[in-house]
Amino acid sequence: MDKTQDTGSKDRRLKLPRLISDGMVLQRGTAVRIWGWAGAGEDVRVEFIGKCYKSRADEEGCWEIFLEDLKAGGPYDMEIKASTAIRVRDVLVGEVWVCSGQSNMELPMERVKDQYPADMVNCDYPQIRHFNVALRYEFNTPHTDLAEGSWEAASPETIRGFSAVGYFFARAIHEKYQVPVGFIKAAIGGSPIESWVSEAALKSYPEVLERLLPYKDGDYIKEVLTSDEKATNSWYANLDKHDAGMTSGEFPWYSDEVDTSGWEDMDLPARFENEGLEGLNGAVWFRKEIEVPENMLNKPARLWLGRIVDSDKTYVNGKFVGEITYQYPPRKYDIPADLLRKGKNTITVRVTSNNGNGEFISGKPYMLTAGGHIIDLTGQWKYRVGAVCGPLPEATFIQWQPTALYNGMLAPLTNYTVKGALWYQGESNTSRPSEYFSLMKTMIENWRQEWKQSNLPFIFVQLPNYGTADILPSESQWAQLREAQLDSLQIPGTAMAVAIDLGEWNDMHPLRKKDVGERLALAARSEAYGEEIISSGPIFKDMKIKNNRITIEFFNIGSGLKAGNGKELKHFAIAGDDEIFKWAEARIEGNTVVVWNDSISMPKAVRYAWADNPEAANLINEEGLPASPFRTDR
Repeated sequence: MDKTQDTGSKDRRLKLPRLISDGMVLQRGTAVRIWGWAGAGEDVRVEFIGKCYKSRADEEGCWEIFLEDLKAGGPYDMEIKASTAIRVRDVLVGEVWVCSGQSNMELPMERVKDQYPADMVNCDYPQIRHFNVALRYEFNTPHTDLAEGSWEAASPETIRGFSAVGYFFARAIHEKYQVPVGFIKAAIGGSPIESWVSEAALKSYPEVLERLLPYKDGDYIKEVLTSDEKATNSWYANLDKHDAGMTSGEFPWYSDEVDTSGWEDMDLPARFENEGLEGLNGAVWFRKEIEVPENMLNKPARLWLGRIVDSDKTYVNGKFVGEITYQYPPRKYDIPADLLRKGKNTITVRVTSNNGNGEFISGKPYMLTAGGHIIDLTGQWKYRVGAVCGPLPEATFIQWQPTALYNGMLAPLTNYTVKGALWYQGESNTSRPSEYFSLMKTMIENWRQEWKQSNLPFIFVQLPNYGTADILPSESQWAQLREAQLDSLQIPGTAMAVAIDLGEWNDMHPLRKKDVGERLALAARSEAYGEEIISSGPIFKDMKIKNNRITIEFFNIGSGLKAGNGKELKHFAIAGDDEIFKWAEARIEGNTVVVWNDSISMPKAVRYAWADNPEAANLINEEGLPASPFRTDR
């Protein structure tokens, strides 16, 4: 068992780790570790479901016992006794999963509430519980406990903070097996895979460990944080100081009294660079007058402003209604019922562009809604530049550095017995796809070793489609990263949920998280629970060349292959000796797909859905699960 760091070994009082607390879920059907700290040599008794377990704290004050043959059920109380006693209440026994990765695993139900309104209301599941691991990083020694956190049951009052992927996965497992399900979410937006791996496991990656070295110096970290904070604060202070919209004239530019007759016009949504503002860093003000009918007054209203690059402050009729400080979250601002008025109303948005790529993202909703009525906000707006400055100095995301999140957030979990791990990550490694398979293998082995569960099921999400669709076949780092994820199925005890049809071209955080969670649950039912079910879409197996055609064979064809929209297959490409890929015709023949292009007489290779955003890709099996992207030319 791990020794001290967070325990305070000189403290002789009985202490439990954060995870062993009220409302916890314990893993059924296996030996479950219960551990903690007490005075050196002190006897410890654990009483649970009519049994008594005994241990003695070692010279470091550490103790542990193992619960055997737990059956699903509860709630129970657990009594831990030494010189003092602790009662842990409302304990359930069922299934426990760790959910880790970056922002798409972290993304909460709050962000998908408009996508799944019924699920936000009908979420009273006292036997589904989550534990949110707060951000903490460390570079020298793995932590043995968490600084904060508690178990929460799913309910309308708590659901907004649950990981959406984690919740929909847990609900699917709960409803299938009718047992309690707990999930521990340890995920941080933007984190690369190497931040979740221990230093010892990264010994084969000297270039990664070289990046780690400076962060072992606490003084260096303080210097970086201080420097970054000073530079950022100075940039924003300078922007505000020179923003004419805040400092010139009798009224600020969000005021109702401002005269916009001299402002220019821009049709929104739009990229600034396409409107004569290429490379602009600074503040740009946008205003729009709208006519609000009486039937929208004195009702809850919401302002939808799509996504804005990079940050915004938004006002209605001169009153501040909300702000988002970075580009990814959708802008959805609730408007007080008494703020709108009959007739003319003004909406003002101060956009801060800090890296020269200002934009109102297209393909997102821009509207005002109230009482079931909608006012479209796309089209002509007035705009005026308030300030121009240099780019925002790049910040150092210390938590993204190698080993940081493993030591701070994951290591404290590894004594807690779990069924398996869910992983949704990869976006932050797309610039380095060639190393991803090796790092994935290293991480899985690392986790299994630290959990002392050599067969720990590891279920992961393949990256969805994202970005502008290409007109012609092209190279793609996102496709290469997906290929590395596909290769990870070579590792025993793994399974993958394909999500190539669940992305959004204009959002790295697509909303269809229910589909992701449910596909992960299908994969877990097969890999972790041993069900003989169709849990995956078609996976490339082999190819055969005959004349000017290539026949593709697949694993996981299920009840048969089909085109997802009932039309012809799309996004197959084929190449000959010149290695120049061209769009191909493709047809399902039995359990295979035949691919050709009449202009290529001697084909050599096929690619399917090989792009950042292969939005037309539509090969699925009869069970409705999409085929994984693949290429035969490597």
